[in-house]
Amino acid sequence: MKLKVALLSIAAGVALPVWATDGYFASGYGITAKGMGGAATAMSKDTFGGANNPASMVWVGNRVDVGVEWFSPQRKASRSGSLAGLDGEAKSDSTNFYIPEFGYNHMLNDYISLGVTVYGNGGMNTNYPGGQVAAGNPVCGGFAHPSPGPYNLLCGSGRLNMDLAQVIIAPTLAYKLNERHSIGISPLLAYQRFKIDGLDSFQFFTPSMTPGKLSNAGYDSSRGFGVRVGWMGKINEALTLGAAYSTKLKMSNFDKYKELYAEQGGFDIPENFSLGVAVKASSALTLAMDYQRINYGGIKAINNPGANASAFPGGGGLPPGSVGSLGCDNCRGFGWRSVNVYKLGVEYAYSPVLTLRGGYNHTDNPVQPSEMTFNIIAPGVVKDHVTLGFTYEAAKDQALTMAYGHAFKNSVSGPSLFNSFGIPAGNEKVEMYQNLVGIAYSWKL
Repeated sequence: MKLKVALLSIAAGVALPVWATDGYFASGYGITAKGMGGAATAMSKDTFGGANNPASMVWVGNRVDVGVEWFSPQRKASRSGSLAGLDGEAKSDSTNFYIPEFGYNHMLNDYISLGVTVYGNGGMNTNYPGGQVAAGNPVCGGFAHPSPGPYNLLCGSGRLNMDLAQVIIAPTLAYKLNERHSIGISPLLAYQRFKIDGLDSFQFFTPSMTPGKLSNAGYDSSRGFGVRVGWMGKINEALTLGAAYSTKLKMSNFDKYKELYAEQGGFDIPENFSLGVAVKASSALTLAMDYQRINYGGIKAINNPGANASAFPGGGGLPPGSVGSLGCDNCRGFGWRSVNVYKLGVEYAYSPVLTLRGGYNHTDNPVQPSEMTFNIIAPGVVKDHVTLGFTYEAAKDQALTMAYGHAFKNSVSGPSLFNSFGIPAGNEKVEMYQNLVGIAYSWKL
């Protein structure tokens, strides 16, 4: 009963606003993996196999991991070179988030384990103050705006806020095929919530020509299901290989925002897979490397171009400012492309009670220069991250793990969507950098 209460509490807590680093996915899952740049597909150190590789769980024994991460993203958006009075700059006020995590594993016998991983998959959160565009601006007012202004960077009223959070509960069954190979499966039970404020100027793009199902509708929630499967092979004493695959998680629609997202409020979680290798270079030193593919391109709400609604098959030849160019199956999205992620980690057993870690994570940029306007609220542009971490054996069968990570500042700039309406709006730019500190405690049961 105590375990059930703890699990439900962690699940509720994980559903916090967060901006992750590989697009909107986290760079790694579990504080141990965070210290190694996210490399975990061929590692079996903790109970986060439901997020990394389900096959790893049968190698970790009876164990509990509980942790929390302080995450601090710094975001800024700006517009310059406008001849229509639309220049401005804003920094997101939301810069501190606390993300809990939980994992449990139980060995049913020497060859079968049953456990659960609870984790925040990722998300988006931006919170820009309004007032960048002056009251009475004829462009913002020309959208039949209900407010005389001043306006935010997207010509909406008040603050420009976006909050998307995703939590996944992953019950995990793992099985040793023999002394060197294992397989595992994790049903993925997903929950997400979303709200957006200050986008009401785009009501002309909706079928109803109102902001009712577009913006300022409060929080909406969505639930869905998918599966992650994995394999781990200890090829010899020095080499371990791993592979994991997650289906697309089919989510119920955000009904309150069905005129914002393509497919009438659809926002599925992308298919992804990873391949990993871990090499024990010496008795104390282990090197690990992962390759991950996140298929943002398979989700219309994320992948459909936003700059021109007629730029993709099925767009119906809608001109840039058309009524009905939001919400339909082939309507505007964020224009994100799928990304490749490369993760490199090193682990060194400094002493019997102290293990040191370091890592590097590099991802493609999903945000393209042609898609700047909508991505003011979704600036997932960081590409390079470095991490450090350690585990200290605090007591018999108990350990304290910590990690630090920094994502270097990166920016993307390009022409404003408003230019396609015949408005001399100039160029827009988004930039971001991030810091994180995580701490976890584990017990071997």
